[in-house]
Amino acid sequence: MLVAFFERFNLFTADEIAAIVALFHPRSLFKNDFLIREGEYCEEIGFVESGLFRSFYSTDGGSELTYCFRFPGDLIGAYSAFITQGKSIEHIQAIAPARLWVIQKKDLDYLACQLPQWNTFLKVIAEEQYLELEQRVMQLQRETAQHRYKNLLLNHPNFIQTIPLQYLASYLGITQRHLSRIRKEISF
Repeated sequence: MLVAFFERFNLFTADEIAAIVALFHPRSLFKNDFLIREGEYCEEIGFVESGLFRSFYSTDGGSELTYCFRFPGDLIGAYSAFITQGKSIEHIQAIAPARLWVIQKKDLDYLACQLPQWNTFLKVIAEEQYLELEQRVMQLQRETAQHRYKNLLLNHPNFIQTIPLQYLASYLGITQRHLSRIRKEISF
C-alpha cells in the first residue's frame, strides 16, 4: 500500500521508491491510543495502512472538537507542529485498531537532500492538504450538516459505522440528537 502511494505521483523510480519505503517503520496502535497529544513535539509523519483516526482540539471548557478523520491511504501527523517544530495544539487518536508506517523528520530531510524530485512531491502533498482544508472550510460555511454527512457516507461508507456518534457529531458541528435525526432521514 505504501509503495502504491508513492507510485501514484509518477515522480520516483522503483529503486527510489524502495529506498524511500525502507526509511519508514511500522507501528501498531490499539483503539483509543494516541499518535500525538496536545503539547507534544511532532517528529514524524505517518501513512495509515489500516484503522481510523480522529484529530481534535480540547476547548478551555473541556470539550473535544473533532475537526478531521484520517482513513487508510492517508498521511497523518500534527502538521503545524511538525513544520514549526513547536508543540502540537491537537490530539491525534486511533478510534479503531490501526497500523501505520512512520518516518522521522531527519529521514524526510535526508530525502530532500538526496532526491531532487522529493521537493516536488512535498509541494504536491502541501497542495492536496490545502485543497482539503479549503474544502472543509467551504463545507462548514456553505453546506448543511445533512449534506456533509452524505459526503462522508459516499466517500467512506465502510468507516461511518465505526466512528462513535459523539465524534461524528462534533466533526459535523451538530449535536448527537441532530445527527440521529439526520441518520433517520437518509436512506441509501
